[in-house]
Amino acid sequence: MKVVLFCGGLGMRIRESGDDIPKPMVPIGYRPILWHLMKYYAHFGHKDFILCLGHRADVIKKYFLHYEETISNDFVMSNGGRQVDLMNSDISDWRITFADTGITANLGQRLKAVQQYVEDDDVFLANYADGLTDLHLPTLIDQFQRAGKIASFVSVRPNLSYHAVSANGDGLVDEITASYSSGRFSTTSAMVKSSCRSPSSG
Repeated sequence: MKVVLFCGGLGMRIRESGDDIPKPMVPIGYRPILWHLMKYYAHFGHKDFILCLGHRADVIKKYFLHYEETISNDFVMSNGGRQVDLMNSDISDWRITFADTGITANLGQRLKAVQQYVEDDDVFLANYADGLTDLHLPTLIDQFQRAGKIASFVSVRPNLSYHAVSANGDGLVDEITASYSSGRFSTTSAMVKSSCRSPSSG
């Protein structure tokens, strides 16, 4: 099952990492968020990735084009460093499509831009490039397929301390509600979508 990852946003909420680092490339340990997310999907056997690129696409492309396996794998060095033999590999069985989907495109526009890469698939996975989770993915996929719906997504109640304010037409406050008790949920990782087909396509 293919995995579409939205990597093109400006990352306004993580600006302290610097303008030169796109949000998916903010490091967690010695690897970027994006790598950890892809490892999550690969763990469950989904290793065909489509990266919807935008802001600083060059950084993401260069990272994988010059990927350094020795950082996260055991290896044997010999001949004074002239020979390096990896004991295992991270991404040798991954397939990654790098698709430039625009700097200012929204989520729907990015998904439309990569339609050609998933249009022959009945079902594909999609996620934000920072949507890390410990969700058991096979369970989600099984529930989705049994439900017979067009799409499914995961949402969580935000564990944040901000408040939501409701006001009337005169600008007077009607209600102040803590975010954790407002009944609102935020979408998060592991969206599952069914490919959209025209009626004539069968």
